Amino acid sequence: MKGTSRGFSLIEILVVMAILCIVIMMGSETFMATIKGARRETGSSMTQIELTVALNYIRYDVEHAGYGLCRKFMGNIRYEEARDLEISHLNDAPSGIPRPIISDNNKGMNGSDRLVIKSVLAGTNETCTKWTYVKFGEPPKMWDDAKLRLKNNERVIVIKPGRGKERIDELVMDPNGSFFTLFKVEGLGPNFSPKTENERYIIYGVDPDTNLRMPFNRTDYFIRVPSSGMPSRCAPNTGILYKATLNHSDGRFTYLPIMDCVADFQVIFGVDLNGDGLLDSYIDDVSTYDAETLRKRIKEVRLYILTHIGKKDADYSFNQDRIYVGEFGKGRELNLPQVLGQTYRNYRWKIYSVAVQPKNLQ
Repeated sequence: MKGTSRGFSLIEILVVMAILCIVIMMGSETFMATIKGARRETGSSMTQIELTVALNYIRYDVEHAGYGLCRKFMGNIRYEEARDLEISHLNDAPSGIPRPIISDNNKGMNGSDRLVIKSVLAGTNETCTKWTYVKFGEPPKMWDDAKLRLKNNERVIVIKPGRGKERIDELVMDPNGSFFTLFKVEGLGPNFSPKTENERYIIYGVDPDTNLRMPFNRTDYFIRVPSSGMPSRCAPNTGILYKATLNHSDGRFTYLPIMDCVADFQVIFGVDLNGDGLLDSYIDDVSTYDAETLRKRIKEVRLYILTHIGKKDADYSFNQDRIYVGEFGKGRELNLPQVLGQTYRNYRWKIYSVAVQPKNLQ
C-alpha cells in the first residue's frame, strides 16, 4: 500500500513566513529598545562619574578657600596674578589683601558664572599640601609623614599668626619686599624667622621650583568651549566645565576638564548681613566685598551645574523651554531654545547642586 504524504501548500508557507517576520520584527524592536536603554544608562553613568569628580574638586577648593592666606602684609608688597585682561578685576594684585573667594556673576559663556578660589591648597602640586612651623631660635619642625614634610628649596610663604578675637594673620616679608623664601631644613634665615621668644611662625608650601607670582595659589572654575576636542555627544552651545590653575611661572592657566556638556554654572552665596554669625540671606554677586567683608559674611557657597544625561535622543522631547538654575530667587532663569537652539528638546537636561561651608574664612 502506498503511503500518502503531502507537502505544504503555498498559502501555508506564506502564513508561516508572515508569522516569522512578525516575531523577528518584535524581537528587533525589543533588541533596539534594549540597546537604546543601555546607551542611556551608559550615558547616565558617565555623567554621574563626571559629576562626582567635578563636585569633589569644587567642594575641596571651596572648603579650603582662604587657607594660608594672609590678612595683612608685614611690608610693602608687589605681586602679580592672571595676565588675562578680561578677568583683571578678579585679581587683587599688585598690593591688595587677597580675597579668598570671588565670583564673576553672569559674565561667562552663555551668561554663566566664574568662581575664583584663593588659598595655598588651590594648587595642584605636592608642595602646596605641605606645611610646618618654626619657633624662635630653632630650625623648622620636620614631620615624620613624608607627605607633609617640606624639602630644601621648595618655595614657601611664612605667616605670623594673629592673636586675639580678630586673629589677623600677617605675611612675613624681607626688607626688599620679597614675600616668599626657599625652605631650608636648617633654618629660614633671620628675615623669615621669629624675632622674640615664645613666638612661632607657620610655614606653608606653595610651589616646588619656580619664583612665586603671588603669595598663594589660585584656581578658577568656568565653562568654555575648547579649540579642539569638544565631545560630539554634547548638545550645541554647551561647553566644558574647567578647573583652571593659575601658573606662577607665567600668569596663564593650566586647564583641567572636569565635566563635559555643561550649559550653565551658577554660584550663590549664603551670607550673614547683620553680623550675628548666622546665615540670613542669599546673594549671587559679591563683587563689591573686600577681603575682610567676604571673610565675615560668607557662610555658605551653593553651586549649580546644568548639563544633560547621555546623548541626543530623537525619540525624546524635553518638556520645558525654560529652567531656573539656582535657588532662593538667585541665579537665573535660562531660556533653553534661545541659548541652546531648538535641538535642546532631544536631550535630558538636569541640574546638579551642592552646598559647601567654607572652613577657613574666619
